Amino acid sequence: MTDSRITTGAATLHVEQTGEGTPALVFLHYWGGSTRTWHPVLERLAGEVRCLAIDHRGWGRSTAPATGYATGDLADDALAVVTALGLADYVLVGHSMGGKVAQLLASRRPAGLRGVVLVAPAPARPAPVPSEVRAGMAAAYDSRESVLATVDAVLAHAPLGERIREQIVQDSLAGAAPAKHEWPASTIIEDVSAELGRIEAPVLVVVGEHDQVEPVDLMRSHVLAAIPGARLEVIPGAGHLLPLERPDQLGDRIAAFRKRVS
Repeated sequence: MTDSRITTGAATLHVEQTGEGTPALVFLHYWGGSTRTWHPVLERLAGEVRCLAIDHRGWGRSTAPATGYATGDLADDALAVVTALGLADYVLVGHSMGGKVAQLLASRRPAGLRGVVLVAPAPARPAPVPSEVRAGMAAAYDSRESVLATVDAVLAHAPLGERIREQIVQDSLAGAAPAKHEWPASTIIEDVSAELGRIEAPVLVVVGEHDQVEPVDLMRSHVLAAIPGARLEVIPGAGHLLPLERPDQLGDRIAAFRKRVS
């Protein structure tokens, strides 16, 4: 695994890379995660393909500007990394918040995009999120106790080992204040679906059977219905944290999709 720093203008993003081969896989993490969220999946895939994982601004080891956390800002960041690294052939893989970013970026038809894997994605056209739910999200990463309570009650279904649980705690607490605030305050309810019909690249949606954050039915009504030709696969016995709960099964689906679109 190699580390690099790429400055996009507003932020300096931490990027991890491993493996080689095209199309490359570009991984975007969930709200509260980091590049480390993808490590178990990368371990599954690195021997087959070049993988790049990006820390969104305000998360992991990326810098945290005071403003600029809308979906478009995060999509601009991801495209800046792709451009800086000269990727001419790649697949976007976005989880939750990263999935919303991937949808918007794919709708812009960037050069070199071969396909998109949306892992329990936040819909580009959001379903109603009650204010009390968003208020609870705003406090979810305030303390070690609140992070673990959120993991156990909402995010995970399959058991997670203590090392992974500690990683989740560390990543969630380390998020910068504006990054923690802006997602539940505004970005989660931002509608960026206007151009989804322009997506030409094949799209695979993968969701956990027991996901409480982005349930299977919501994926059908708000993601598959909005993206022409998108396909759905459901991973049994899993919740919202698919990269950590079922990394091997998720990695195998990503690898199979990449092979189909190569």
